[in-house]
Amino acid sequence: MVETSLEKIFLHQKAASLRLRKQDISVRLEFLSHLEKAIQNNLEDISAALVSDFSKPKAETLLTEIFPVMHEIRLAKRNLKSWTKPKKVKAPITMLGTQNFVISEPRGVCLIVGPWNYPFQLCISPLICAVAAGNTAFIKPSEFTPATNKILIKIIKEAFPEEIVAIVEGGPETTQELLELPFDHIFFTGSTRVGKIIMEAASKHLSSITLELGGKSPTIIDSSANLKIACEKLVWSKFINAGQTCVAPDYILVQKNIINDFKSIFIATLNQFYGSSDLEKKNSPDFARIITQKHTERLQELIQNALSLNAEIITGGEVDLQNRYVAPTVLHKVDPHATVMQDEIFGPILPLIEFKDIHEAIHFVNERPKPLALYIYSQSESNISAILKETSSGGVCVNDSIIHLANPHLPFGGVGPSGIGSYHGVHGFRAFSHEKAVLRQSWLGILLRVTYPPYTGLKMKILNKLIQWKL
Repeated sequence: MVETSLEKIFLHQKAASLRLRKQDISVRLEFLSHLEKAIQNNLEDISAALVSDFSKPKAETLLTEIFPVMHEIRLAKRNLKSWTKPKKVKAPITMLGTQNFVISEPRGVCLIVGPWNYPFQLCISPLICAVAAGNTAFIKPSEFTPATNKILIKIIKEAFPEEIVAIVEGGPETTQELLELPFDHIFFTGSTRVGKIIMEAASKHLSSITLELGGKSPTIIDSSANLKIACEKLVWSKFINAGQTCVAPDYILVQKNIINDFKSIFIATLNQFYGSSDLEKKNSPDFARIITQKHTERLQELIQNALSLNAEIITGGEVDLQNRYVAPTVLHKVDPHATVMQDEIFGPILPLIEFKDIHEAIHFVNERPKPLALYIYSQSESNISAILKETSSGGVCVNDSIIHLANPHLPFGGVGPSGIGSYHGVHGFRAFSHEKAVLRQSWLGILLRVTYPPYTGLKMKILNKLIQWKL
């Protein structure tokens, strides 16, 4: 689309957003129902599109792309009436007679910039929140997932008129064109590097933002952990979507006295999940491919750089550029200065770092930017408590990984370099809403005349008494 057409759609959405403010929430519920039906009607096509884009297993598509958005829609439909209800708040005694409440009002026209790693869920989930809050929206999906984009366009057109939701394809230049428009809210999922660009562009219009970024999400495993359970959960959470998950375990800190047991159990679990030989793993129908050859080359360079700094490959290491395949790879004795320990990996490479005591592990985490997620495997309540108190991250799982984002009652988001703001469930509704403070005065408001000039001696006495009474 050229800029003039984008501006035209924006103006239509601006007008539509003003109309939506006046309409009953039944209109929003109807849109959500249309979206739910459109997704149900295209389930097979969604799965086929993700296979086409990067060989995503159907089970993973159902688990990570379709189920979360369907649950999000149904949760919003069940709770929208209570979410939109004005919330009464208390007032000090000096405001006796007033009614005070908070109204959640739509922000207006919103921009949703989606990523390529979960191209369906991470476009639709924030859209559900935006529509539930009464906004209109543009969706800009990633240019790296053309098949998924095609089905996204079909679903959006089935569910919404363009003046309510428009989907715009294109590369970075299209995103730049969109960022020139004065959106009321911008929701971005992607890298920290691009997040800074989005934030700078939003500042020109003072648009509010939600940034869902990433970073290096650590896992800490101490000697009290159940290693069999830990390895099952870590193999699944690390290698689902071939590691292309913003909350995937990025590196693992393992207590030194259990490192050998951990390695053997982890490799045995990996073989159980994806095949015992290199060829079986490569041919596994349950292991996705890397999104592009360029991304595959980047992962290959991460492995080569780690090896040049004396890291050891425990398992994996194979890279097939033509078929965009990177084997599930575990690295040991990784130099903390290696590129694989500096950049978010976003692929099926897992570095292992040893630590002696829990304070060493906490220090290692705190030396680095605040992550999107942190995972703890331990049966020691003192260790768990210390990690929770002494580290900062967007979210935490204790004795599990990544599943916290599947609970829509929990806020999902980062902190600092890993993101700004959160969403899912009511938290997503709030992200796309402005909380407007309302005070309604009664006849008792005449008592406030004591605060008006001229400030006589009597008025000063009354004001001083109010302070003394600690009202």
